[in-house]
Amino acid sequence: MLVSKSKGINSFLRSEKKSLFRFLTLYITMIVLMIVLLSVYYYQTQEKLMLSNERASLFKYAYIHAKRMKVLHHFFDERVKYPRDPRFTSAIYDVEFKEIFSLLENKNVHFHEEIYRLDKHIHFIKSLDDFYLGTKYIVIEVEDDGTWKEVIWKNILGYGIASFLFFLLFGLYLAKLFLKPMRDSIVLLDRFIKDTTHELNTPLASILANIEMMDTEVMVDKNRTKLKRINIAAKTVSMLYKDLTYLTLEQEKKNKNEHINIQALVRNRVEYFDILMHSKQLQCKLDLKEAMIFMDKRKLTRVIDNLISNAIKYNKRQGIVGIMLSQGVLTVWDTGIGIEEKKIPFMFDRYMRFNDSEGGFGVGLSIVKKILDEYNIDIQVTSKLNEGTKMVLTW
Repeated sequence: MLVSKSKGINSFLRSEKKSLFRFLTLYITMIVLMIVLLSVYYYQTQEKLMLSNERASLFKYAYIHAKRMKVLHHFFDERVKYPRDPRFTSAIYDVEFKEIFSLLENKNVHFHEEIYRLDKHIHFIKSLDDFYLGTKYIVIEVEDDGTWKEVIWKNILGYGIASFLFFLLFGLYLAKLFLKPMRDSIVLLDRFIKDTTHELNTPLASILANIEMMDTEVMVDKNRTKLKRINIAAKTVSMLYKDLTYLTLEQEKKNKNEHINIQALVRNRVEYFDILMHSKQLQCKLDLKEAMIFMDKRKLTRVIDNLISNAIKYNKRQGIVGIMLSQGVLTVWDTGIGIEEKKIPFMFDRYMRFNDSEGGFGVGLSIVKKILDEYNIDIQVTSKLNEGTKMVLTW
């Protein structure tokens, strides 16, 4: 029982990990996006701050250069050399933004901005009131050493990684906190199933044994009908009991693989469910060819029983249950209520049910999928609402 309990919890843990992965994927995407946006905002803010700090010295350079241009304007006949300064390079433009003279390394000038960064240079533009030598704009250019960017990137990477790790741990805590009620509910349901399975064993075995021993020939028709109903109910409960037993105990047993005649086994199981089919006036169409498989007969029986049981349970009255068999392919189909196509991928989830009018814990198809995966058997499901469902096993 301890091993079985551990397996049940492990099954939930796998489901929990999927939910946790989906949550963290969305959560991490949002966190990364938020950090990126904050980093961009921080970078732009620091760039503006750097330009604001540089503006004072560049304004001073522009004022000095304007004075020199004034001197050059008044003494142009004597001085014809354009003034230069080791601290900066410069250029002059007329009122129509045409270059008069330029020493700029980067000549891509943005006249609509006062100060801006361009590649490895910083430009400052000063507009003159007096047109010395036809000059309306003075452009001052200094080299950007990039030290401010190194500091910014260190801060972005440092604080960004720290923030990411903090929010990731916080997200894990939130996810665990939100998943705890679901974990507790699943554990409680597992415990309930185990207790229910244990309590069902003795009375169910007694009911089935006594039904088999009853002599129906001496019964009046009224009592035969009642016994038939009891037999149907008992077999329905027996099917559920076998699923619960397999889920809680039998799946831990070591496989006893053997070569199985599937045709004979299917006929045997159809005969077992015959009384259930008649209760809903279902027609069973069989197209069975010889087929063999190497696996545990107990597990194959669980697969076939669940597929037939579902085809009966979710069928319409006077509907059809069809079973086709050939080597490597087993198909079970019905003319039942069907399910929506978008819900098909969730059919094999444990405790998943799509019809509240039918009983059960929603574990049958989960068991089927687990067994098929164990033996690398593929299952394809097609279903349409109010038309029916078809399940095709291939190996």
